[in-house]
Amino acid sequence: MKGWIRRTRPVWLATMAMALALAGCGGGDAKTGGTGGSSQGGQGEKVKIKWATWGNPGELTRFQEFTKEFNAKHPNIEAELIPIPGEYEQKILTQLSGGTAPDAFYAGDGTIVKLIENGTIEELTPYLKQSDSKIKETDFFEGLWGAARKDGKIYGLTVDCNPMVFWYNKKVLKDAGVTEMPADLYEKGQWNWETFKSMVEKVRATGKYGYILGNWWGPYYSWITSNGGKIYDDANGEFIAHKDGKAAEAFKFLYDNVQAKNFTFAGTLPKGQGADAMFMSNQVAFVTAGRWYLPIFKQNQSLEFDIVPWPTNTGKKLEPAGIPTAYIVMNKNTKHKNETWQFISEFVSKEGQLFRLKGGGNAVPSIAGVDEVVLEGNIPEHAKYFLETRQVGYALTPHEAGVPGLSKVITDELEAFWLKGGNPDSILQTLGEKANKKIAEYKAGK
Repeated sequence: MKGWIRRTRPVWLATMAMALALAGCGGGDAKTGGTGGSSQGGQGEKVKIKWATWGNPGELTRFQEFTKEFNAKHPNIEAELIPIPGEYEQKILTQLSGGTAPDAFYAGDGTIVKLIENGTIEELTPYLKQSDSKIKETDFFEGLWGAARKDGKIYGLTVDCNPMVFWYNKKVLKDAGVTEMPADLYEKGQWNWETFKSMVEKVRATGKYGYILGNWWGPYYSWITSNGGKIYDDANGEFIAHKDGKAAEAFKFLYDNVQAKNFTFAGTLPKGQGADAMFMSNQVAFVTAGRWYLPIFKQNQSLEFDIVPWPTNTGKKLEPAGIPTAYIVMNKNTKHKNETWQFISEFVSKEGQLFRLKGGGNAVPSIAGVDEVVLEGNIPEHAKYFLETRQVGYALTPHEAGVPGLSKVITDELEAFWLKGGNPDSILQTLGEKANKKIAEYKAGK
């Protein structure tokens, strides 16, 4: 699955509106999961559990298939999928408050912090340490824990992930006179800010768009870390990008290129046109996203595309970039903890992720040993870059995810700047002040 952001952001939130009709809101009577029932039912009686998620129709179909497979393997357990197509977080919080929440459910990075704080989800560390557990903490890539781990304790498991990369349109680049593709430059260790800028300048000279800049943490923070910069102080959670010279340099790079029209802010695109649609119609050379673009791009037989990691400005071939994630968690009040853990552990196991992501899926496994689902069919040609970027990337920090409204403060401020203009140094300073004010208010109110 993907991160907790709008359409130019990870697709799992954007496609909620496309999801299947809501089958139910979880919970149920004392024998059908939620917070009721007993794992000690009568002889031959099945333990019934429910799990909830968001998703588009294709994803939900795959989830239904997985649930059916799980039930066939475990005749003593009957799992039921509860799709929630809209207002997901609010519905889950309401169900938790009312004692009707599912036994297991998806949680975005912002949601999981709230659930950890209010004590409504089960700590999973002890389950991971069980000798017979299908998964262990060490199976997961370290950068993916994000908001799911607090004080060394784990409360959610990354279901899969979406390392941010550059998707590039080969035809648009060739038409602009580019003879050496980004992946070729990357292999030589020459894929950097300057070579990227040179390409988009050539594209702009043809009257097409060079690069679409989305308004969310994924691209913003990836630009900063590709320059060796920092966004938050790991010790105290303070927003420090406005004090960090490398972060300021990255922001100035974005500003200069937006002013030169090499980069285009997504909020200024013609009404009804998104970055993905423009990419498929050969109107833009570069868009940034995770693997969620693959299903729609590969349907266009005439589209020539590939991917490359984020260009760097540090002299290194590869720097960390953002990785949108989502987690699966356990309702602390479920009466079926063992059966729920059985489901969760199989869902995120090698076999579970292989089942869910095979056939050109829209995400990347969150654990090692399932790389074949990313490389199958050799689509795109350099699909291996998803695996390389996963190795060094990072989920959204709990310093931001854990402060309600903080992400919106940041993106609102930046959106206004891109639309109205201003001084980049001043806006970065204002951004830092507003972000830290929001953080301080939240901490004071706890």
